[in-house]
Amino acid sequence: MENKSFLAFDIGATSGRSIIGTIIGGRLQIKELTRFPNQMLQLGDHYHWNIFSIYENIKLALSAAKQTGDNIISIGIDTWGVDFALVAKDGSILGLPYAYRDPHTDGMPEKFFRSIPRSEVYGLTGIQVMNFNSLYQLFALKEGSSSVLDAASEMLFMPDALSYLLTGNKVVEYTIASTSQILNPKSRQFESRLLDAAGVSDSILGKLVMPGHRVGLLSDVLAEESGMGKIPVIAVAGHDTASAIASVPAEDGHFAYLSSGTWSLMGIETDEAIINDDTFRLNLTNEGGVEGKTCLLKNITGMWLLEQCLAEWKKDGVSYSYDKLLEMTESAAPFKSMIDPDDPSFANPAGMTSAIAAFCKATGQAVPSAHAEFVRCIFESLSLKYKKVLGEIAGIAPFSINKLHVMGGGSKNSLLNQWSANATGIPVISGPSEATAIGNIMIQAKAAGCVGSLQEMRRIIRESVTLREFIPAGTDTWDEPFERFRKLAV
Repeated sequence: MENKSFLAFDIGATSGRSIIGTIIGGRLQIKELTRFPNQMLQLGDHYHWNIFSIYENIKLALSAAKQTGDNIISIGIDTWGVDFALVAKDGSILGLPYAYRDPHTDGMPEKFFRSIPRSEVYGLTGIQVMNFNSLYQLFALKEGSSSVLDAASEMLFMPDALSYLLTGNKVVEYTIASTSQILNPKSRQFESRLLDAAGVSDSILGKLVMPGHRVGLLSDVLAEESGMGKIPVIAVAGHDTASAIASVPAEDGHFAYLSSGTWSLMGIETDEAIINDDTFRLNLTNEGGVEGKTCLLKNITGMWLLEQCLAEWKKDGVSYSYDKLLEMTESAAPFKSMIDPDDPSFANPAGMTSAIAAFCKATGQAVPSAHAEFVRCIFESLSLKYKKVLGEIAGIAPFSINKLHVMGGGSKNSLLNQWSANATGIPVISGPSEATAIGNIMIQAKAAGCVGSLQEMRRIIRESVTLREFIPAGTDTWDEPFERFRKLAV
């Protein structure tokens, strides 16, 4: 019998990639096919996503996939959350989608809460209040008398919009929709009351589908142009975090996860949404997972901090290899300065190093000067933030947390993984680094009947990837810095 392969498009806020996965003899083999940049496009005072550039890169990858000779059964797309495209009545995509870092949503949650109090919004959705959530993006467009919104018939979240460009069919996938702060995780329906308060018709959102739903076939034009033929596009867990969590190679349910990339998403997997006074106070989010699971988590600013510093230094002609970066970080003095990664000043500053320096100065700390001091500040601050958030989640979790699984690009950072283990006091298991693409592929495999359940998916992943365990050491040395950190962090 010919092996079955699946084509995953994993598109993040800084880059996209296409990966082919094949299940052979009960094990998963993956290979990266293409990689392409994805950057916010500044037009005037606003930031957008060039959805048509992403589409062009997907087309190139389709043609490249045909050339591999693999028996590709289906295609799946995942992206970051909250952002969306608006679609006209005639089916045209209207303009370029706003990027979540655009400032037009600044202050919008507080303005929205004049109509519906913050506690009620959270009670209806269980979603962490962040100014860029889809609800506040829609509200900002309405408040700004957006002609694009006025002309829109429907909105499609980013992975659904890209699937629409491939197939001509529109769906609203559950996990990506759950990031919007419009969806009720208990009824699994959109809350018309929230849309009404935003001044937007509830007809803008279509019927929800669950991960594994078949969106449609590649359009005739793409089928012929790429040579792929009329193969199906599957609505996987369109939210990259949900796809990543599906790939956690855990043996049981007593784990926390950390999807580590531009953002750090830390949380647990539960059978039902947990929405109460404690989760509201801690601003935890209940996002959709696969097989009806809920991803109870918190969004933490992650490698964005380092990425922006490295980009600044590269402009000055200085670049670092991964090994050099870790070496110089270890050489810097410990716990001299720390930041709250989620302070608003780090959202999209003109200069990240200047923003870090300003935060340290304002909080009476030593101001980093050498590059190694900036990187150490970032890594230690992230480790301390993980300790804080994990402790909060552990106090709510309906089970004991015995391990922290770190997936995504950040799982390759051995220094940060060890520091995270030291800070949190529990073993850290790193891998897979391509967690999101692997989850995407395995959901496609499940839709094709090659895999029967989430547990089977995780067993195959566990037996197919190389994992590394980091045992806590010197945990008590993190206690005093943590007390200092708690006074700085939200």
